[in-house]
Amino acid sequence: MFAEAMHSVRTGEPSFKRSVGVGLFEYLAANPREGEIFNDAMTAFGQGVVAAVVQAYDFGSGHRLVDVGGGHGTLISAILGANPSLTGVLFDQPQVAEGARRVLATAGVADRCEIHSGDFFKSVPAGGDTYVLKWIIHDWDRDRAVAILRKCHGAMNQTGRILLIETVIPGPDEPHPGKIMDFVMLLGLGGQERTEEQYADLLQEAGFALSRVVPTASPMSIIEGVPT
Repeated sequence: MFAEAMHSVRTGEPSFKRSVGVGLFEYLAANPREGEIFNDAMTAFGQGVVAAVVQAYDFGSGHRLVDVGGGHGTLISAILGANPSLTGVLFDQPQVAEGARRVLATAGVADRCEIHSGDFFKSVPAGGDTYVLKWIIHDWDRDRAVAILRKCHGAMNQTGRILLIETVIPGPDEPHPGKIMDFVMLLGLGGQERTEEQYADLLQEAGFALSRVVPTASPMSIIEGVPT
């Protein structure tokens, strides 16, 4: 992937697909062992972020939370554990979502969390008032990012909210780990990290208004949008 980096710089296309022959997620689906390693890594990598997010944001004002691309359930388990009145839905690809059952049971929240599987480019579970997407939008280019957000917009209650848990890139001369990740996302998926203004623009195109950005005690922020 890195050996073919100049292809991505010139075209904006992921060098992973050029190097391997298929996209990253298609490769992981076709190679279960590598897929398991990837998902376990994402779970471990997100442990500190999850604690920071739960501490920084008041999830208790909602009733039904949908974790879109929720992986093995680390985030939704922590949110439900801290907010006993909430119910939840974990949504991801079938081979990923099944791995969440043990995590939810261990956290003692399995009775309050449904597991749904599918493709978020086609649909997401309906009826939630809070839709959370952690490290999802940065995987994709503008068109596909907007497509995911529009699916969430169509599925949620009109009094709901969408929360994007992402790195928010600061100004050009400020160092930030997200600027390194931006390069990695380009090579792996053709995705990108974004500034606050770029997230506001994506949300607006998908039918949301950016209401606020909540910093956390991690490099990640919570970008809150509401339907317009």
